[in-house]
Amino acid sequence: MEEKTSITIGTYNKCAVAFQDKFMNMDLYHKSYDRLCERIETVNPRILEIGCGPGNITRYLLSKRPDFDILATDLAEKMIELATVNVPQAKFRVMDCREILSINETFDAIVCGFCMPYLSDDECAKLIADMAALLNPGGTVYFSTMEGDDSRSGFETTSFSGSNEVYVHYHQSDFLEKQLVQNGFENIELIVQGYPEPDG
Repeated sequence: MEEKTSITIGTYNKCAVAFQDKFMNMDLYHKSYDRLCERIETVNPRILEIGCGPGNITRYLLSKRPDFDILATDLAEKMIELATVNVPQAKFRVMDCREILSINETFDAIVCGFCMPYLSDDECAKLIADMAALLNPGGTVYFSTMEGDDSRSGFETTSFSGSNEVYVHYHQSDFLEKQLVQNGFENIELIVQGYPEPDG
């Protein structure tokens, strides 16, 4: 594991409860989650969630679609511990998003909420290709990130982590859209959402 990843995961393990307290009930992105639920027409669909944190998105999705069969993953063990308590009806697994092909299953939808800010452009390109490989025909992928020039990437403190830092990568939407197209994705929707604080 790269040092920047190790430091970032260490921060998330150390600050998992603070993150949960801040984001577990945040409704800022609910409209985009509702749109995701609308696009998944399959009954009892298999859903893979990547970078689930304490289960905030997981719980919201299941409140809207109790038929979702969700396997949710995160690299931070403390986040998985919290998520297991917060959303007992889902399945959780400690896993690096760079290794999702080891799951050896396919899914009707894949959800990746704010995992990409912790991946380089090359890692994002690989993740999109890996998600395409795990997706059933006609399936849906949802992901969110923070847009910006890569020159801004680096270690940052956040509103939940105190003096503990995370390494944040910024990505351009046209780069990510290009990766989607190259991997055969169609009907691409882009939702731009402002964030009310200068730091996460």
